[in-house]
Amino acid sequence: MTTDFRVAAIVLNYKTPELAASCARSALACLDPERDVLLVVDNDSGDDSAERLRKELAGVTRPEARVIESGHNGGFAFGNNVGIRSVSARAYLLLNSDTIVSPGAVESLFAFLESHPRAGLVGPRLEWQDGEVQQSGFRFHRPVTELIAGSATGPIQRLFARWDVPLEVSATPRPVEWASFAAIMIRAEVIRAVGGLDEGYFMYFEDSDYCLAAARAGFQTWQEPAARVVHLRGQSSPVKRLHAARQRLPRYYYASRARYYRKNFGPAGWLAANLAWTAGRGVSWLRETLGSKERHTVERQLLDTWRG
Repeated sequence: MTTDFRVAAIVLNYKTPELAASCARSALACLDPERDVLLVVDNDSGDDSAERLRKELAGVTRPEARVIESGHNGGFAFGNNVGIRSVSARAYLLLNSDTIVSPGAVESLFAFLESHPRAGLVGPRLEWQDGEVQQSGFRFHRPVTELIAGSATGPIQRLFARWDVPLEVSATPRPVEWASFAAIMIRAEVIRAVGGLDEGYFMYFEDSDYCLAAARAGFQTWQEPAARVVHLRGQSSPVKRLHAARQRLPRYYYASRARYYRKNFGPAGWLAANLAWTAGRGVSWLRETLGSKERHTVERQLLDTWRG
């Protein structure tokens, strides 16, 4: 198959034009001027984002830079698929608007895919502005992992450690079950094999779901810490901020969670996941009542978990 570009970097924007412009500038500095392309997808922000981004990128010709208006805010997967469908490339680098690509990161990720034929996706080391590493490699969500999440209790976490979702940070390349899509490079063959991201997810769980689909198609997901991307986590979505404040999360978060379990584990798997979380929550509630633990859940989490 003839491709037009080597790497297509896709920056998704929704009402964060300053962040998206900063991310775009950092990506442009890392792209090959002759072989790569930058796409900024405005996901129907409903403000002057697209116009401001076009002004920001005006005059950029090498590498080519385009601003695309999605015409509809269908969520994270939808917006990225708009970018993916717009060009043919050997690999697609998806970037949240709240990321900054460090020098050499694009080359490191692409070189990794080139030298590891079974790797279908590769994520960088995500870090804070001060260089502190962020957790960005994970095991798949499974019904048993909801017991750990609901309880937030050390003995249960240690007992089921082999299934706990977060993985320890690694300083060397390693395969993971899934990696954060705040920044991820996807081989074009994966997209041809499994299709684009599932647009049934508005936001959250689409990255874990996509890596699971890729794994079932025979592709591995890796992390390459030699590639570094700063992630200003929480700037492009309110969920992290709301969770930290123990406030109610948006309905789309729970809808995405329910979709993930029903799609990948069936209705019985969704029921098992909810029962496991509820049992774990019973443990943490008892500890809170006895005064030995602070509340870790958000407002109405039990109700919203079952509503899905």
